[in-house]
Amino acid sequence: MGVLIDSSVLIHFERSRTDVSEYVHGHEEEDVFLSVITASELLHGVCRAADRKVRATRLAFVEAALAAFPILPIDLRTARSHAQLWADLAREGQMIGIHDSWLAATCLAHGLRLATSNLREFARVPGLDVEQWT
Repeated sequence: MGVLIDSSVLIHFERSRTDVSEYVHGHEEEDVFLSVITASELLHGVCRAADRKVRATRLAFVEAALAAFPILPIDLRTARSHAQLWADLAREGQMIGIHDSWLAATCLAHGLRLATSNLREFARVPGLDVEQWT
């Protein structure tokens, strides 16, 4: 089984100046991925930085993370998984954030475990294997 890293984990690493390789260590037998959704969330954080120095620091961190891990796109299998998950969560009155639902659908479609610091949100997704990395 592989691992998909949520942006909450990477943001925590950036803020605490923790080396992500410490968490990836021990998962060498698994493929570790980022979603295109996570890439967008991280780049959005760069674009929102008002201070030039903060923006440069964030950009360096984000570009290093994007270079370190393969990026999974949203493919048709993920779109089908997302549509079903969205319908199921809406029917149960258990909706989660739209970006989080895409991450969960990616994991479900590709048989991945999700590494996150947002256990409460993702616990609502039936069948999702979640692991806390912070």
